[in-house]
Amino acid sequence: MARSAFPSVSPDGGSGSPSLRTHLGRVVADLHPAAFALVMATGILAIACDRMGLGVACEVVATINLVAYPALWGVLLVRAALAPGRLVQDLRSHERAPGFFTLVAATAVFGSQALLLDGNAGLARVAWWFAVLLWALVTYGVFTALTVRRHKPSLADGINGGWLVAVVATQSLCVLGALVGDLGFGQPDLAYFLLLSFWLCGGMLYLWIIGMIFQRYMFHEFSPRDLMPPYWVNMGAVAISTLAGVLLVERGEGLALATALRPFLLGLTVMYWATATWWIPMLVVLGVWRHVVRRVRIVYDPLFWGLVFPLGMYATCTFRLAGLIEAPFLLWIARLFLVAAVCAWLLAFLGLAGRLLHLVLLALRSPVWRRLEASPVTPVVSPGGSRS
Repeated sequence: MARSAFPSVSPDGGSGSPSLRTHLGRVVADLHPAAFALVMATGILAIACDRMGLGVACEVVATINLVAYPALWGVLLVRAALAPGRLVQDLRSHERAPGFFTLVAATAVFGSQALLLDGNAGLARVAWWFAVLLWALVTYGVFTALTVRRHKPSLADGINGGWLVAVVATQSLCVLGALVGDLGFGQPDLAYFLLLSFWLCGGMLYLWIIGMIFQRYMFHEFSPRDLMPPYWVNMGAVAISTLAGVLLVERGEGLALATALRPFLLGLTVMYWATATWWIPMLVVLGVWRHVVRRVRIVYDPLFWGLVFPLGMYATCTFRLAGLIEAPFLLWIARLFLVAAVCAWLLAFLGLAGRLLHLVLLALRSPVWRRLEASPVTPVVSPGGSRS
């Protein structure tokens, strides 16, 4: 029998059920490396809402992200201190290691939010440099660890859509860098060339990884449990590549290199958008097959944030592309996917809120809380002899 994801606690906090401390320890130890997808999804949704005039929704979602980003870093640091072995295991896991790239993308999205919504250019610049450092550590740390691993899974067991977060992380550096503009180099041409290199490297990674994923689809057994939400990053990776391309074209005004490459940049950007669009019907049909035909229940999983982010990113990149190529007929697509992203975010947030509520109930039913409730209140006697 499958064990419940929410173990019960007896009213007396007996040994037959895990204590609150045990449960919290398990939650921290089991934290998925891709947990920062929450920040990615929430940040891009806040930016999309702001660009399309949904001010109230933007403020609410952005405020949540201001809490989520440092909170997740806190949990990650606690995990590193209390369960370093589990962290190392994740680093060497083909299934979980790519999730570490969400640290990079979340930092870049958080910096973009600070710049676009709050006008905080200083924080955005610091976030870019921090994201670059994380990118170098995660990219070469993860790929090296998986390369030298002695026992490796088959392609069918080892590859999934989450691998494409490596593309998202790389392109997020280009997006934030293009938005910041002044990265501290003192030479606009050098900064632009660096951002262009990140963009092209991201495209290279997408071609490498999506080929393996497509082979997984076509030539290996594919069960409903294999179709997890991170497969939506198939679309999200080229959506953020589209946004990065748009920003590179806009950022390059007046630069000789950008002027010479403009036709190439624009053509590749539109190709990225078309590729992202191609994936959407495919992923929807596979989702219907999984949940309707094969009747797999929709249950909250932290990986569902990997579905929300691509929807928000597609809405944002379509909106920006429409302005760049003067194609107002694309705006209704951007608005439609913003609605889809908001709905998906609400569902994922309700699932997360349910998990947090469960922890609160555990705390209220814990022996410590019960002793506090049962302890008598000592009356305070005033100098005059009256009790209060």
